[in-house]
Amino acid sequence: MKNDSTKNQSTDHNLRHDENLLVKEGSNLKLKDLDPKYTAIFKDKEDAEEMLQNDIEQMAALQNILYASAKYSLLIVFQAMDAAGKDSTIKHVMSGINPQGCVVTSFKQPSHEELAHDYLWRINEHLPRRGMISIFNRSHYEEVLVTRVHPQYILAQNIPGIDSVDKIDKQFWHDRYESINNFEKHLAENGTVILKFFLHVSKEEQKKRFLKRIDEHEKNWKFSSADVKEREYWDKYMEAYEDAINNTSKKHAPWYVIPADKKWFMRAAVGDIIVGTLESLKLSYPKVSQEELAELNKAKTLLINEVK
Repeated sequence: MKNDSTKNQSTDHNLRHDENLLVKEGSNLKLKDLDPKYTAIFKDKEDAEEMLQNDIEQMAALQNILYASAKYSLLIVFQAMDAAGKDSTIKHVMSGINPQGCVVTSFKQPSHEELAHDYLWRINEHLPRRGMISIFNRSHYEEVLVTRVHPQYILAQNIPGIDSVDKIDKQFWHDRYESINNFEKHLAENGTVILKFFLHVSKEEQKKRFLKRIDEHEKNWKFSSADVKEREYWDKYMEAYEDAINNTSKKHAPWYVIPADKKWFMRAAVGDIIVGTLESLKLSYPKVSQEELAELNKAKTLLINEVK
């Protein structure tokens, strides 16, 4: 990635089409070629913050229309290595959203009930209805990420024919990618707009953030020794992310790889992409029929002539 900083054009939503961020269908993504410190059009933190605040305001206005029109829903997926900033990005970018129209779901280790069903079962009940926004903090993609790095987890799903790790081959993962693609295509065809963000933090930056969580007492609760253990599998995780993103980034459900070493850029980029996507829907408030308009005028007359 080149780090060209030009004057911020806050109304252009350039980042939605930034080829350094958007993974086009058929791409051969190599994460080692992407700079986690990339800052695109921003010359500094203040420049990015200005656009983020503008986008937060626009997002609030667009959410109102999304809710009122009840034609589309928005599903936002966040995936990342630990300490990349998923929680803080959701907190900052969605700060202007009406909580009544937005639900955040964090997917943890599957329960016994969830393991007794197919791996997409637990996802379905958290999908947004029309007019709503759903945010997934981790998602169905864990089923081709953490299970790819630790294939023994698949055995707990008791899938017919998969009774040993040896049975989990390339075809198995190919089939899972196809299942996810078909699932997301079905959602898109029925009005769910899908945005998928991989927050790309460097291994060095993750180490700094882990140490900060240990050194600062108020952040101790965020730290888990298991997170450090997973660092041993860093290269395997990068390979799993590359394969998952390359196989499932589609026009109707694109992946964006967001450099995450500079949190201020990460938040601004995510916000701008969400706003640009909502704007592209050409949303509008529902039209009122002549009969409904007559009723409104009648109600107006009654209110004006109401006896005090």
